[in-house]
Amino acid sequence: MPSQFFGLTIASSGLSAYQAALNTTANNISNVKTEGYTRQAANMSASSALRVYAKYGSAGTGVQVDSIKQLRNAYYDTKYWENQSSLGLYQTKLNYNLQIENYFIDDDTEKGFSTILNNMFNALDALKTGAGDLNKRQQFISQAQNFTTYFNSVAIGLGEIQDSVNEEVKSTVANINSIAEKISILNKQINTIELQGGYANELRDQRALLVDELSSIVPTEVTEVPITNSHFPDMQLGSNYYTVKINGQTLVDSYEYNKLVCVARDKKVNQSDMEGMYDIYWADTGSRFHAGSNYSAGSLKGLLDIRDGNNAENFKGNVTGVTSNTITMLKGLSITSVEAMTMPESGVLTIDGRDYEYDGFSFTTDGNGKVVSYTFNLKETLTSDERAKIENKQATIGESIDAKGVPYYLAQMNEFLRSFAQQFNDIMKGGENLNGDKVDFSFITAKNTVSGEDIDFITVEPNNVYHTWADNGYFKMTCRYVSIDSESVKDPSLIATKKNSNKNDVDQYDIVEKLLLLKKDTVMYRGGGADDFLQCMISDISVDTEEAKIFSTNYENVSNAIDNQRMSISGVDEDEEALNLVKFQNAYNLSSKMISVLTEIYDRLILETGV
Repeated sequence: MPSQFFGLTIASSGLSAYQAALNTTANNISNVKTEGYTRQAANMSASSALRVYAKYGSAGTGVQVDSIKQLRNAYYDTKYWENQSSLGLYQTKLNYNLQIENYFIDDDTEKGFSTILNNMFNALDALKTGAGDLNKRQQFISQAQNFTTYFNSVAIGLGEIQDSVNEEVKSTVANINSIAEKISILNKQINTIELQGGYANELRDQRALLVDELSSIVPTEVTEVPITNSHFPDMQLGSNYYTVKINGQTLVDSYEYNKLVCVARDKKVNQSDMEGMYDIYWADTGSRFHAGSNYSAGSLKGLLDIRDGNNAENFKGNVTGVTSNTITMLKGLSITSVEAMTMPESGVLTIDGRDYEYDGFSFTTDGNGKVVSYTFNLKETLTSDERAKIENKQATIGESIDAKGVPYYLAQMNEFLRSFAQQFNDIMKGGENLNGDKVDFSFITAKNTVSGEDIDFITVEPNNVYHTWADNGYFKMTCRYVSIDSESVKDPSLIATKKNSNKNDVDQYDIVEKLLLLKKDTVMYRGGGADDFLQCMISDISVDTEEAKIFSTNYENVSNAIDNQRMSISGVDEDEEALNLVKFQNAYNLSSKMISVLTEIYDRLILETGV
């Protein structure tokens, strides 16, 4: 039979329990504005009943606090993390697409391509009324310089964006490593506390906040499994295995974490790439971390899409012939236009997962001027076994990234510029200058990056002619280095405006009329003339920007909706906590009143009955 004072024990258990509940409520209220804080609750249950060997069998012993735990819903957490990856991807792409779009603006606020092109052709048209006028010739050359300077500035600007994104890739990878390290440390601290029977609410909040941040960078999966006794599988020991995976690969495994490292490329992937672009590898295995794959998401993928996006138009071809030092491709060629070539002079061919460095290539063309074969000169010597392994395999340069980033826009600009410069120069080379001499130089040229001299470009002839990099074909011209012939800038009489050799008719302008047709009447880019170039570029970037804006807004709305659902469970609601405060206060007061009543009963029992 219980003691006469058993009621005090029961009442005091209520005091202790509701004191803990009030303390938990106070903690919730004090952290109402704390980022990442999860609402906590004191979980109570009836204490074990006491066997009293009376008719009623057993007596209740009061209440006990089993635990003080945070209130979280794993389903909403998982949905939130999945959505954050998509949101991070499109927010990053929107930010940089807006920057790229600025370089193609042509309105009252910024003089762009159309204005510059019109000014150049207007100055060219003025030569019809004064082809022999040196001032008009100089005005045309000045406008032509503005034309090439525009391409220089856009290429430099896009290159700066690529460099900036590349540095952000490096800092993002460092952030992933930092988050992984912090999570692994928290895992150990949490298990240390919970092995002793506690529950590390605040540490779990810190860990969840880190996962929130990580999920916006890369797709993140989290698994937490209780550790059990190997002899008694149903017996949990109090600690957990906590695993974090990114892109399906393990980043954190309880107390251990795998680091990512950035390694600068030795070779360019695209001809117009900036130097030192980073590839990402796992530090422990050296294997490539493919954060930019088409099935990935997160802000890191957004950065890689902007930095490396080629609209899946990287070079590809099937190996049809192999010697000890060369690889030839005749089938499955993804680039068959000389103007559209994006491959660097020396780079890396990837075949069946292995990289082969080359230090030059040559190609042949058919009767229509289309490329029908490539031959790459390898730096290494292949054995007979190695040659057999790569025969009939697909060779690629760089990855196929289905996004329009800096490499795509630079490739489009290069393609247009090469086509325009080639046709412009071919027309002018067929004429005579003011002195009656045949023009045999490239008016629209480019600077040799080594010597700084003007390159005299040649038109690649069709009919299976063998071409090498040293031929000075227009595939060597890029927007960054395009310029106007330096001798013509000094002496405007050197440019051609006429085709015949009548020195007395200095104002003849039949060459000028042919050049004027390039603006609209000559097909050179996506089926249109020179003035269609900007519309094509604006269309590309506008579509991508609008898509990023729409998806960014949609995923942000979804994120807010999921977060509201998540916060309805784990967030601190001031009104709800105020209600809990009153509820637990009343319960505490009642327990206190119970003690007062029992005290009076015991006083009467002891003092007046002499028990």
